[in-house]
Amino acid sequence: MSTTTDNARQSSAPARGLTAVLDYASAAHVRAAALLVAFCLIAFIPGFFQIPPVDRDEARFAQATKQMVESGEYVDIRFQDEVRYKKPIGIYWLQAAAVKAGEALGVPNARTTIWLYRLPSLFGAIGAVLLTYWAALAFVAPRGALVAALMMASSILLGVEARLGKTDAVLLLTSVAAMGAMARVYLTSRRAPDAPADWKTPAILWTALAGGILLKGPLILMFVVLTVLTLFISDRSAKWLWRLRPLAGIAWLIVLVLPWFIAIIAKSGDNFFVQAIGQDMLGKITSGQEAHGAPPGFYFLLFWVTFWPASVLAGLATPMVWRARREPGAQFLLAWLIPSWIVFELVMTKLPHYVLPLYPAIAILIAGILEKGALSRTRWMVRGTVGWFAFPVAIAIATGIAFIAVGRDLGLIAWPFAAAAVIFGLFAWWLYGADGAERSLLRGMVASLFVAITAYAVTFPSLPALFPSALVDDEIRGTGCKDPQVVSTYAYQEPSLVFMLGTNTRFADTTAAALFLGQGPCRFALIDARNVGSFVQRANLIGLRYSLAQRIEGYNISIGRPVSFMLFRSMAEP
Repeated sequence: MSTTTDNARQSSAPARGLTAVLDYASAAHVRAAALLVAFCLIAFIPGFFQIPPVDRDEARFAQATKQMVESGEYVDIRFQDEVRYKKPIGIYWLQAAAVKAGEALGVPNARTTIWLYRLPSLFGAIGAVLLTYWAALAFVAPRGALVAALMMASSILLGVEARLGKTDAVLLLTSVAAMGAMARVYLTSRRAPDAPADWKTPAILWTALAGGILLKGPLILMFVVLTVLTLFISDRSAKWLWRLRPLAGIAWLIVLVLPWFIAIIAKSGDNFFVQAIGQDMLGKITSGQEAHGAPPGFYFLLFWVTFWPASVLAGLATPMVWRARREPGAQFLLAWLIPSWIVFELVMTKLPHYVLPLYPAIAILIAGILEKGALSRTRWMVRGTVGWFAFPVAIAIATGIAFIAVGRDLGLIAWPFAAAAVIFGLFAWWLYGADGAERSLLRGMVASLFVAITAYAVTFPSLPALFPSALVDDEIRGTGCKDPQVVSTYAYQEPSLVFMLGTNTRFADTTAAALFLGQGPCRFALIDARNVGSFVQRANLIGLRYSLAQRIEGYNISIGRPVSFMLFRSMAEP
C-alpha cells in the first residue's frame, strides 16, 4: 500500500477511543499538559511507594542525603565516614528538601522513607515530559508535540528513572529545557532572521545549564557544545549564537554555580575535583567502572528496549529522517542526537541511563515523520512492529520465571495485568496495517502502562526476597530494640543496609563481628552463610552470649546472585 493511500485512509477515519482523547487534548496547551500529567502519574506511581531502597546508586544517594539532614552539613557530601564527591550537590539538596518537607508534614520515619527521596525524580520525570511537549512545539504541531511527550512518558527507561532517587530524571529535565530553548533560538534565526531576539529563552537555557552542572557536572555542557559545533560545521555560520546572550548568560551561570563550588573547595581543597573529574568522569571514559564496561553498539541495541514502545517506529521513521536531514528542524535534532550518542558509544563505562537526555530528540523526530504520514512501508521494516507484541510477552514470561525462581509461587496476582499488556501489544501490532501507526503507538503506550503495573506495582512488592536489606530491617525492627546496632560481614555491604539500619552500621570480618556483638544489648550481627562456622568458633572462644535471631534468604539484584545470612543477636545484659 502506498503512503498516500495510507494517509488518506487515516485522515478519513473517524476519531475514536484513544485518538479522540488525543484530538481533544491537543486542541489547547492546558488540556495537553493535563493529559500528560495524568498519564505520567498512571505510568510512574505504580511501585513508587512500595518498592524498598534499590541498590546501589539510589541507596547511596539517599544515605548521603540522610547524613546531610542528620548532621545539618549541606555543603559536604559523605557516605558514612567516606567523602562522596562523584557528583555535585544538586540532587542532595533536592532530596533533603523533600525529606524536610516530609518531616514538617508529619510523615512517619521520614528520614528512612525512601519514596521521599524519590520525589525529585518523579517531579523531574513529569517536568521532562512537559518540557518535551514545549520543546517539540518548535518543530511540529501541538498534536505531534503531544505524541512526542507521550513517547517519553511511556518509555521504559524514564519509567525506571522516575522511581529511583538519583540524578538522571532531574538531569533530563534540565537537558530538555536547555536544548528546547536553544532549538527555539536556532530555528527562529533560520526561519525569521529579522525577528527581534528576546531575553526569556536564553535565560531558560543558561538557568537550565546551571541546574544541570549542579546535578551532574559538565555533562549537560557536552550536549550543548557538540550540538553547536555540529550546526556550525553544517551551516558554516554561528551568528545565531549571539541570540543566546552568551556574555550575560555565562555570567548568570557562574553566579548560580560558583557559590557551592567555592564552598566545597574551602571544605575539601582539590579533593572534590580529583574525585569528580579525575576518578569518576575520566575513569569512565578509559575503563569500565564497577564492571559496567561494554563495546560500542551497546546503546543502539539497548535502545529498542529502553525506548519501547516508541522505539518500534524508530526504524520506520529513519529513511524519511535521512531525507529531511537538511531541513532546519531535523538538522538541529540530529545535531542534538548523533554526536553525543557517538561519544557515549565510545566511552568505556556504559549504563542504560546515560543516553536518556538524547531520547527527546528521537521522540520529536519520530513525531515529525508520523505527523507527515511518511513512515516507511518497506515490508521487512514493517515486520518490526511485532515488537509491540513481543516485549509484553517477554515481560510476562520473565514475571512468571521471577515468581517461580524467587518467590516459589505462580504469581497469579500478576497474570491479569501481564495479559492486558500482551493484549494491547497484540492489537498494536496486528491492527497496524488497518488503523495506522498513530493508533498502534497509542495502544503500545497503554500496553506500557500495564507493563509498569505488572513489574513495579505487583511483581517487585510481591517478591521481598529481591530486597534482602528490607528483610533484615524487618527482622531487627521486629525485636523491639529502640536503637539497634548492626554489623555485617564484608560479604554483604550494600548501601541499602546502611540507609535502613542507620549510619553507624558497620562492616567487619567474623572476628570483629563477634567482638562487636559482645559489647552490649540490642546488637546484631549479619553473617553470610559461608562464614557462620568461623563466627560461631570465635564467639564460643570469647564466651559470647548470643542467639540466632533469624535465617534470611534473598536475591541480591545488584550483583545478580542469591544470598543467605544468619542474623545473630547479643544476649548481653543492659
